Amino acid sequence: MSDPVIVWNNILNLIRNSVPKENFRKWFEPIVPVKLVDQSLTIQVPNKFFYDWIESHFLSLLRSCVRKELGDRGKLEYQILMEDYQKPQLLSKTKVSQQHDFEDPGVITNPFVIPGIKKVKIETNLSPAYQFENFIEGNCNRVARQAGIHISQKPGNMFNPLVIYGNAALGKSHLMQAIGNAVLKQFPEKTVLYTNAEKFTNQFISSVKNNTVSDFSNFYHNLDVLLLDDIQFFAGKSGTQEIFFHLFNQLHQTGKQIVLASDRAPKDLNDIEERLISRFKWGLTADLTVPDFETRMAILLTKMDQGQIQLPSNVMEFICQNIKSNIRELEGVLIRIIAESSLNFKKIDVELAKEVVQNYVNQVNQELTVESIAKIVCEQYKIPVERLVGKSRQRQIVMARQTAMYFTKQYTQKSLKQIGEYFGGKDHATVLYSCNMAKYLIDSDLIFRERAENIEKKIQKSQRFK
Repeated sequence: MSDPVIVWNNILNLIRNSVPKENFRKWFEPIVPVKLVDQSLTIQVPNKFFYDWIESHFLSLLRSCVRKELGDRGKLEYQILMEDYQKPQLLSKTKVSQQHDFEDPGVITNPFVIPGIKKVKIETNLSPAYQFENFIEGNCNRVARQAGIHISQKPGNMFNPLVIYGNAALGKSHLMQAIGNAVLKQFPEKTVLYTNAEKFTNQFISSVKNNTVSDFSNFYHNLDVLLLDDIQFFAGKSGTQEIFFHLFNQLHQTGKQIVLASDRAPKDLNDIEERLISRFKWGLTADLTVPDFETRMAILLTKMDQGQIQLPSNVMEFICQNIKSNIRELEGVLIRIIAESSLNFKKIDVELAKEVVQNYVNQVNQELTVESIAKIVCEQYKIPVERLVGKSRQRQIVMARQTAMYFTKQYTQKSLKQIGEYFGGKDHATVLYSCNMAKYLIDSDLIFRERAENIEKKIQKSQRFK
């Protein structure tokens, strides 16, 4: 197989099933296959910022997909477009960047065994891209960032645990990993782990199944710093909560640092034991809120510096005036503007920014409601709203209800409890299960996915751009 376009399209088909649709559109569609020599595929990305982001967030996925398509000796080589963004010239100024042979790192047979004779270096899961230096401080995050800096200088001394909470894409994961990276820089002998509650739960379940719970416990007890993301995932999982309760006590009593992150404050966590909630309150709880205009401008400037990007000041102001909800959308619009300019030979001006913003994110004149989403879902499934919010267990009704819950969670600020109240008084655990089931079916069932995509298009169409 010698056609790079065919090979890259095959790889894209594998990637498409593994990432959310918006991530695929933003990070993979702009990539252009250049050449294929033996088992080495060269791809072109719009700029260094784009390349750095892919390296930080999708390297494992790329490794897996390239191997599936090109074999175990498959290689991926990058070309980074080095252009004047006002007058981009494709390929005329290109530099060959990193090359990946995708060789396997050393593997420990049992990842939970830490021998007593010598300390084994574990995989921290930390991205070097996340540092305090590129985490812009503002009123929206000052307490959390300053607490993180203090922790990195004296882990286990104060603010233990540190609980960071806030909506998605406001910087929780960045801040946690910045803490971990700073700790290792100052105390390289310490054992630091960044993970999330879902992985912790799956590891625990696996250890129960394989009768290795003691190895699992010993592994976590030997950590010096535990950075645990998405603790709301523990909801309703009594066994996982039990073992985490004992782990928390052990780490805290021995002066080890614990940093937790959630999408809501500890007092608002549902289906988590009160004894755990009380321990989450032992240290400092700090929230991350939506950044103001000045902070968004500073974040955008930082991203531009990282990617060696230049934008006119009026374009920057337009972006920051119209992208207000979170940092991820700010980055996404920046990347999309650069991709449109680089690949479609468009001048970067306010008109291009308007086009990208309008296509990328819907700004609403009227907030979406549970009712409006339920109505759209019912139209797609051809069922009355009364049945959707009722107690019917008919398969078609259940699937529609799960879909409606999923999109309500995605497109509104409603809590799981509030969503459950609308859909017939369902409890928190039922809503969470329904959302997870809908996500699973979107990823695995073609017919369900197509129906869900039609619903999402109608939801987005119901929002009007200001």
